[in-house]
Amino acid sequence: MMKPYRQVPIQECGEPLVAIPLRLFAVETPHPYIKCGADYEGKSPYYLRQGVLDRLIQAQERLQVLHPDWRIQIFDAYRPVEVQEYMVNYTFEQTVAQRNLDLAKLSDIETNVIMADVYQIWAIPSFDLETPPPHSTGAAIDITLVDELGKIVNMGSPIDEMSDRSLPEYFANSQDSLAQQAHHHRQLLDRIMTHAGFIRHPGEWWHFSIGDQLWAWLNNQSDLQHPIPAYYGRAI
Repeated sequence: MMKPYRQVPIQECGEPLVAIPLRLFAVETPHPYIKCGADYEGKSPYYLRQGVLDRLIQAQERLQVLHPDWRIQIFDAYRPVEVQEYMVNYTFEQTVAQRNLDLAKLSDIETNVIMADVYQIWAIPSFDLETPPPHSTGAAIDITLVDELGKIVNMGSPIDEMSDRSLPEYFANSQDSLAQQAHHHRQLLDRIMTHAGFIRHPGEWWHFSIGDQLWAWLNNQSDLQHPIPAYYGRAI
């Protein structure tokens, strides 16, 4: 499966991964994927490229102008390809179980259908330096918002949910009050991140990036005559 953004060339800028100052943000402890059994080999998952972190801090500052006691909650940031691979396999097995199927008796057709669904949410865990998963570049981040009580605000669906509710505009035309609230919060999240230079994943309300292949591809859709390369490749 070749997603179109993976064809964007990378001109690596060499910027380092740096630790996210977690005192500025909200985080879930333990990390969600560590709870699922992912092995970060003793390293913190809360790392980003320096320029990405600088922009994330700008987004946090913008949020606090609009909602002084709210914070960005970081769900996931840098993700080694090994963790990406683990989570793809984990999600596949969980999906098989949820659909009441027997993992040992799956047909090729059933396997392909489930993997296609998994890859709607998860990037391919490629070790090829020309096609790194977005999170493995240190340029992508999964986030939500928490209010003045530290409670996650209504976003309409959880991060990583494999359904149409993950689409950013899913609730845009709903007349339900809770759905309208969720859409408003998604718009707020997108607004503060866009203000800082990020672009949102078209299929995931929680995923934002800057400088990676997906970011470049989305930028290039509005100016096909002057395409730009990615400047963050796989962080090693």
